[in-house]
Amino acid sequence: MKVVGTKLSGCVIIEPAVFGDERGFFFETWNADRFGQHGLPTKFVQSNVSSSSRGVLRGLHYQWPNPQGKLVSVLEGEVYDVAVDIRRGSPTFGGWEAVILSAENKRQLWIPEGFAHGFAVLSERAIFSYLCTAQYDKAADAGVRWDDPSIGIDWPVTAPLLSRKDEAAPLLADIARDRLPTYEP
Repeated sequence: MKVVGTKLSGCVIIEPAVFGDERGFFFETWNADRFGQHGLPTKFVQSNVSSSSRGVLRGLHYQWPNPQGKLVSVLEGEVYDVAVDIRRGSPTFGGWEAVILSAENKRQLWIPEGFAHGFAVLSERAIFSYLCTAQYDKAADAGVRWDDPSIGIDWPVTAPLLSRKDEAAPLLADIARDRLPTYEP
């Protein structure tokens, strides 16, 4: 397993060791000992899978309070996956990182608590997997507008298919301070 840092502290790309031959392949998607050795989470409490078609954009989602850390990957297809630092007081507040996740490259992205997350589907269909460190909490469910100009994400789609919730998400500057996580160095 290889862990690749990003410009956002704590947010990392994970490249698993893949073992394959003419029959197919095998790799670990999560191993408590190996993850713990890299300072990554060793406990997840919820696993989710979503399916989306080309052009769908989901996000930017987060929970506050009761934040979730997410280990995300793609089981089928390809997505442009984005993490945004929304922790008040963070030196990278409003900064973002993007990575292509696909069934082919088998990469994962670890998105720590205090970050917003979203993805755009690049393939005909994508099946997306999330391992979460906290249970979904409807009362804490929140979002940031996907095309917030102050964040400036360079999305590979210009007219994405959005949920009503995502269409109505506020700009980062319009979110009340108590609805954003706080940076803790």
